[in-house]
Amino acid sequence: MKVLIFSTAYFPHVGGAEVAVKEITDRIDDIKFDMITVKLDRKDKQHEKVGRINVYRLGWGLGKIDKLLFPFQAARLTKKLHKKNKYNAVWSIMASFSGFGALFFKKKNLEVKFLLTLQEGDDLNEVEERVNFPIIKKWFLEIFQKADYIQSISNYLADWARSKKVSCPVEVVPNGVDIEKFQTEFSDEELNKFKKELNIEEGEKILITTSRLVKKNAVNDIIEAMVYLPKNIKLLILGTGSDLEKLRNLTRERGVEKRVLFLGYIDNKKIPKYLKISDIFIRLPLSEGLGNSFIEAMATGVFILATEVGGIKDLLLKPGSILTLDVFRSVSEYREIAKRIEYILDDKNNEKVKKIIENAKQMVKEKYDWNIIAKQIREIFLKLNPR
Repeated sequence: MKVLIFSTAYFPHVGGAEVAVKEITDRIDDIKFDMITVKLDRKDKQHEKVGRINVYRLGWGLGKIDKLLFPFQAARLTKKLHKKNKYNAVWSIMASFSGFGALFFKKKNLEVKFLLTLQEGDDLNEVEERVNFPIIKKWFLEIFQKADYIQSISNYLADWARSKKVSCPVEVVPNGVDIEKFQTEFSDEELNKFKKELNIEEGEKILITTSRLVKKNAVNDIIEAMVYLPKNIKLLILGTGSDLEKLRNLTRERGVEKRVLFLGYIDNKKIPKYLKISDIFIRLPLSEGLGNSFIEAMATGVFILATEVGGIKDLLLKPGSILTLDVFRSVSEYREIAKRIEYILDDKNNEKVKKIIENAKQMVKEKYDWNIIAKQIREIFLKLNPR
């Protein structure tokens, strides 16, 4: 079987969706994968093999312009590739620029099955607003309605797909985690040495957040809460994004700059060690499809504090696996974040905290192992193309 993937971005430009594609395709050895994506940087190669995928990049490294032109440029390249490879299915990663590319291909090749994967993490109202132009809105709706199968990473996104009056099956297959990697054990000596490298003193408690530094991930809410926490609590921020300088300035304005460490982009392979030295993983997004970083933290055995939005609700299906809060907007609510953090760190609540951590780890093993998820995606392709 041959599958052509449409993705707006791919390695080395990665988020949760791109990681998912690589983890899944690396585990399916009886399907040949090609991919068309946007050349997001001038240094990116036009054509290379990444894992098991032949990657073709379109554009000139001009960012937004290349994304806008991508569906139309892809139409020319796909005609040539399909003539050569005779694809059995096309697979769009999200209903974005990649979705338009897959739609145009499907309209020209009705016999080729179309799988749409929904990985959206942005506020869905904002997503809809961005396509609210007559012809664009029509095409956007057709991405859903022309699909032969829709796979979403959460029930939240599955409901969004069904709201488009689709006639095809809609199945929830979540993102996952490399269990072996994120349950790696480190010696006390190694972890203590690592803490010293980060200037973490003995007795200090560690909060960690890993995310793009953008408005929807609301890292500013965590920084605001630091004002109301004891001085022995530090925050590690892993990630980069457009809000970086704004967040740095906020730490200075609130007088917590010495307790907040901006560590920049950290390779996914190194993240388990950062999680292992942390007491609480905290992410308070305003919207979320289903963040990979939550699942990774659960696998590592770190307590999770999150906002109950979007796909995060799926992590609550096993009672007592995660502690959630409302979305925050005022000083009184920042105090509430701080109170929850202090509750989790209070020795009196150790048994409750341990129980929640164990429940979360068990749920990850049962439901979020990439090996299980890759089999589920492979089954979808087999349903679309019975042998």
